[in-house]
Amino acid sequence: MIAVLMGGNSAERKVSLDSGEAVYQALKSQHIACFKFDWHGDNLNNLWSQKFDLAFIVLHGRGGEDGVIQKQLEDRHIAYTGSNSTASANGMDKHLCKEIWQSENLPLAASVLVNKESQLPDINFPLPWAVKPASEGSSIGISKVTNRSQLDSALTLAQRYDDKILIEQWIAGEEYTVAILGNKTLPVIKIVTDQDFYNYESKYLSNTTQYLCPCDLSKEQENQLQKIALKAFQAINATGWGRVDFILDKHNAPCLLEINTVPGMTSHSLVPMAAKAAGITFEQLVQQIIDEA
Repeated sequence: MIAVLMGGNSAERKVSLDSGEAVYQALKSQHIACFKFDWHGDNLNNLWSQKFDLAFIVLHGRGGEDGVIQKQLEDRHIAYTGSNSTASANGMDKHLCKEIWQSENLPLAASVLVNKESQLPDINFPLPWAVKPASEGSSIGISKVTNRSQLDSALTLAQRYDDKILIEQWIAGEEYTVAILGNKTLPVIKIVTDQDFYNYESKYLSNTTQYLCPCDLSKEQENQLQKIALKAFQAINATGWGRVDFILDKHNAPCLLEINTVPGMTSHSLVPMAAKAAGITFEQLVQQIIDEA
């Protein structure tokens, strides 16, 4: 019996419910015994009272992607999909993740960490800046700061979601994403948006965002991105599946943005899209994620 864990109480709740429904339907269509569980953050006792052998985690954001639910399952010796609690926590905390990646000499934008109660540190890299909560997904709470006078309002917005804020050098360029299944990379997707960046609106609300797969890179460039993505994935000890996001600057130099250890699984999500380009159906993708657990 498989429990599909969905919902949660993060800012990504709605997307998680959509992902969970898609996974649940894929399991049902293959006659796999399963049930949906909508986690609200305080109803886990209802989950533990049910009998199941595996949890398929499609909880995005805090609580589901940061190691919290993973630790609860580990403590009860219940198998689950995706990365373990430590790797999940490493991936969710953008500052911690960047420190790990830096130690592996992976390509990153310059950044500083701001704590809510502490003084603003010196920022020794040029404008524009990206101001983002350290532990939030779906581009929620992110601002582009082109003038220092905009920094206070950007920090105020980000602090609605987290006490730890990352100020990063803004890298202008094209956005790409690499999905990982097991220890293999899937075809690279290029993301084209008419917004300033690939924000929440362009991810979930806009009809103009385009996803190009195959992308417009040469085979050599695509291989380079896939190699960096796999190294970034393994550096935080992620396992099972995930997605690594990049910017390619005007010189076509790659810069890592972030990693998703529980990416979206809706009909228009990027991992299913990359899988489809590799000849893997949604149902097969779900089964392979289970096989990796």
